[in-house]
Amino acid sequence: MPTFIQSDLDLLSKHYEVRSLDVGKYEGSFKGEMIVAYRLLRGVLWSDVVFSWFADRHTRGAVRLSRMFGKPSVVVVGGYEVAKMPEIGYGSMLDPKKAKTVRYVLKSATKVLAVSGFSQEQIRAVSDADNVELVYNGVDTGTFIPSASKSNLVLTVGLVNKNTVPLKGFRTFIECAARFPDVRFVVVGLCPDNAVDELKAVAPKNVEFKGLLPQGELREIFAKAKVYCQLSMHESFGMSTVEAMSSGCIPVVTRAGALPEVVGDTGIFVPYGDVEATTKAIHEALKRTDGDKVRERAKKLFSIDIREREFVRIIEGLNPVKPS
Repeated sequence: MPTFIQSDLDLLSKHYEVRSLDVGKYEGSFKGEMIVAYRLLRGVLWSDVVFSWFADRHTRGAVRLSRMFGKPSVVVVGGYEVAKMPEIGYGSMLDPKKAKTVRYVLKSATKVLAVSGFSQEQIRAVSDADNVELVYNGVDTGTFIPSASKSNLVLTVGLVNKNTVPLKGFRTFIECAARFPDVRFVVVGLCPDNAVDELKAVAPKNVEFKGLLPQGELREIFAKAKVYCQLSMHESFGMSTVEAMSSGCIPVVTRAGALPEVVGDTGIFVPYGDVEATTKAIHEALKRTDGDKVRERAKKLFSIDIREREFVRIIEGLNPVKPS
């Protein structure tokens, strides 16, 4: 389970009795689909509120059953669902069948939660639903903390596959690394296909590919890094960016999606794919010593405690809906 979903599950479990259904474990077979349908029906009948991540096919069933049995439903939109970027084949809105499912979920859920103002605008662009509310993703700023002394280390974090190499700007990151032979550049993230081998083939010796790290090791490398790069073409929020900010890293980011909203005046902005501008920005970021200011923004806007309070407020304000 992705850590941000596990985090939400933990928050809800602090206040309510929760039963979870990880549909990903059952995908790919008819038997799995039947297990999901059965467990989903039992779960909806048992629950007072149905909470789902992503406006997708599995959520359509959850929302439909919720309406049938008069249960309120909450859906968190991750961002991919309402994106449409044909240049890189990114977003559910590119597929008419998926787009129809997304619009049904957005319209039929009792409450739709956007993880950023940017995502909220995208949701409203594809649906006229009036049930959308902004609740930022949350980071545990008590565990993502800077080390006493920062290393000369530049970090980027994200899934590395054929689709995300252009999406996350990994090639720009690697090309910039060649300009800093005495600085460590580190890529952290799951590598499920051979895209990482293509990156390794052109990467200079000062680039390390760590793969997927346990949370403890991930926090340690955030704590040591001076600079964090998010050189993306699209970001609905930027969870790793906020984890880096909480750890006192100076952000070097594009203006894609929610990144300006998240970083504010604490980061350095660069055009997507611009190696020269990014090199200059990293050089400037390595010299900066105001990581405390960056961390304060993360604590003020994106603390996990804020998300927890918002969850409780929203759920306590829900009323059962009439069966449709």
